[in-house]
Amino acid sequence: MPLAKALELAQEYDLDLVEVAANARPPVCKLMDYGKFKYESAMKAREARKNQAHTVIKEMKLRPKIDPHDYDTKKGHVVRFLKQGDKVKITIMFRGREQSRPELGRRLLQRLAEDVQDLGFVESTPKQDGRNMIMVLGPHKKKTEAMAEARELKAARKADSQGGAA
Repeated sequence: MPLAKALELAQEYDLDLVEVAANARPPVCKLMDYGKFKYESAMKAREARKNQAHTVIKEMKLRPKIDPHDYDTKKGHVVRFLKQGDKVKITIMFRGREQSRPELGRRLLQRLAEDVQDLGFVESTPKQDGRNMIMVLGPHKKKTEAMAEARELKAARKADSQGGAA
């Protein structure tokens, strides 16, 4: 349809003539309320950002000669991070003569990986990096799933506390 006729039609219906595909021959245009279209697309983008999750890498540092209780505490932190949907970088720091026994660190990392295998998986195998040995664990659950689960749990707790107070 000619440009003049399209503009006339747009004025008649109190809409805007918006060019959709400029490179097409002939160019493709559409009759729409452009302000409403921009507002709706901004709202969709805001909603998408709201549901988006940032990938966070938490770090846990250990030593090869770690006490069993300290190991359990550190393992508890790793479990919490994985439940929240975060990746965990486990670093074993070697000092002095410990550097000649990297198998101790590897054994410790393997033990930790086996202890948390129901929550996460080994994303990168243990690697020696100077005085440190590094391994990365990734969660089985995505961050968004973990966030949704946490919200549901919080809502259920709030409902229980309000129900008990009444």
